[in-house]
Amino acid sequence: YGFINTCLKSLVVEKYGEETWEKLRLQAGVQDSFLTFEVYEDEITMQLVDKACKILGVPADVVLREFGEYFFEFCKRSGYDHMLRTLGGNLYEFIENLDALHSYLSLSYQATLVLFVFPQEMNAPSFRVEKNEDGSMHLHYYSDRRGLCHIVPGIIGAAALDFFNIEISMEIVNQTEEEERTGKKEHIVFLVTQNPVFSYKERNKFSSSPQYLADSEKQIENQLNKEDLEKAKNTIRDRGSSVCPVKKSHWKTIRGIITLGKAGKLLRGFEPVYPKSLWIDTKTFCNGLPFHMVFDKELKVKQAGVSIQKIVPGLQTMGICLDHYFSIIHPEVPFTISSIQKFINSQFVFQTRREMMPESWKQRPMLELRGQMIWMESLQCMLYLCSPLLRTLHELEERQMHIADIAPHDVTRDLILLNQQRLAEMELSNQLERKKEELRILSKHLEEEKKKTEALLYAMLPQHVANQLKEGKRVEAGEFKECTILFSDVVTFTNICAQCEPIQIVLMLNSMYLRFDRLTTVHDVYKVETIGDAYMVVGGVPVPVPTHAERVANFALGMIIAAKGVQNPVSGNPIQIRVGIHTGPVLAGVVGEKMPRYCLFGDTVNIASRMESHGVPSKIHLSSSAYQCLKYKNFEMTERGEIEVKGKGKMHTYFLIRNKTATENEIMGRP
Repeated sequence: YGFINTCLKSLVVEKYGEETWEKLRLQAGVQDSFLTFEVYEDEITMQLVDKACKILGVPADVVLREFGEYFFEFCKRSGYDHMLRTLGGNLYEFIENLDALHSYLSLSYQATLVLFVFPQEMNAPSFRVEKNEDGSMHLHYYSDRRGLCHIVPGIIGAAALDFFNIEISMEIVNQTEEEERTGKKEHIVFLVTQNPVFSYKERNKFSSSPQYLADSEKQIENQLNKEDLEKAKNTIRDRGSSVCPVKKSHWKTIRGIITLGKAGKLLRGFEPVYPKSLWIDTKTFCNGLPFHMVFDKELKVKQAGVSIQKIVPGLQTMGICLDHYFSIIHPEVPFTISSIQKFINSQFVFQTRREMMPESWKQRPMLELRGQMIWMESLQCMLYLCSPLLRTLHELEERQMHIADIAPHDVTRDLILLNQQRLAEMELSNQLERKKEELRILSKHLEEEKKKTEALLYAMLPQHVANQLKEGKRVEAGEFKECTILFSDVVTFTNICAQCEPIQIVLMLNSMYLRFDRLTTVHDVYKVETIGDAYMVVGGVPVPVPTHAERVANFALGMIIAAKGVQNPVSGNPIQIRVGIHTGPVLAGVVGEKMPRYCLFGDTVNIASRMESHGVPSKIHLSSSAYQCLKYKNFEMTERGEIEVKGKGKMHTYFLIRNKTATENEIMGRP
């Protein structure tokens, strides 16, 4: 069930992180989330456990035990705390009633979820517990799912500590294939030993010596007044030695009977009183318990309730064999007295055999009975106290039965009506859970689309500027006292355009710009814009940095290398580019509303553009201010001299040759 896989996901996320779960589920090939009441293939859970062992580097038994402990807490958090606490007053009773809990949950929730992972409709495991003389127990675990037995110590251990304040150790003492059951089932026998757990204060206050127990007995004994003690002694004498052996100490004698203290509290023991003869006649018994059956060791029916006789007329013939008319659905055991006695504490589910039913029943779903077995030693017979296994009014109608067919004292009547409402609520819950899952998926897709949109927006505008515009704020223009601007263009681009198809130009520019864009990330410079074959970047804007000139210089060296990988569609040779760099102050701001752009303004932009237009193919042309910024930064540069610059007159310029300390791979951002 989805509940199980959801629990496993919760465990991984809570203890190892979301990334570990994502890695685990991808390797296992399963979805990210599971619906609580949805039935999933066992293979999904097995895959998750297997991949968890490999990713975490932990043995399977450790993973399963940890899952068992966490699953117990997960069940409590999911609203099953009170139900689990009421199973039994001690660990033995708790384990003894696990099968009954499975049966109830399967009935109540119509196969939604159960405590120990597997619902009845999917061959639920069975538990049988035996007490040993030394206080230990043998827990028999039966399941057709091999390799998951280590979940059991995790759950039982957590329940023992939480509900009964005892620590237990469980070890496997036997592991076999149970041939006696229908098909091969894994049969694991655990030895359960338990020790009391004392709080920190109790450990400090009391020692582990026997003196503590003796002192406790004396203290309690002194609290009883003499009159109570005398009455207790007289009671023992009246009852005789069969109740309390003669060899018992005075304290054990008093402790072995019902004793009321001054507060009127029951201190110990209870013994039922039975009538000398049964005060009920046969007819009343068969009418009062309309769905009971009594059969002997040979499975011959000795007695049956009136309602079951009405449905299965063959039972009116006393002495017929019970297995001719019924088959055992749960637990999956052969229909023999010895097998039934072995699982006497389990709830048994019988199903009528279609071939033995009256003609009117053969087209209906077969009737199932659920109840307990009671062995009557004096009669050497088995009493099966049962009720129809019906979950809803629809199932009642399918079998053409009525509420009146069920005894008034039988809670099955109430369960059918309550479960009808419960199923309606569950259907609504399932719908809400499905809608929640759909919304989660839509939200995830929306988040992915949002990231794509933001990535596109951040490619057009600086991130902090884009965030301000998203928030509806006005972006003020900012002045940057020093930055480095680069312009580049393709040599003879006009001639290339005249001799090529437009698509060839687009492919050439796209190939070149993809290389340049990658380099902007490598050297952390901001791409301002591209116009035709012109490419403009800036360092130190929009985030001022002291290394703006070095970043742009390294980017320019990378451009020259990257351009050699772009083919001229006319000549087939690598294209050539001109690069110009200038350093100076600029004003930057957002222009426009329809398609806002982050633009740079100032004479620095013009001079950088002039450095590019007055440059030399495959060379990086530097202004004197750019040269001064790079002069002592491990760059090799040569002097070009004075040149006439349009609109600026004579300017002293330089060429950037290489970075003395960086390799080509470092410049290109290669590993």
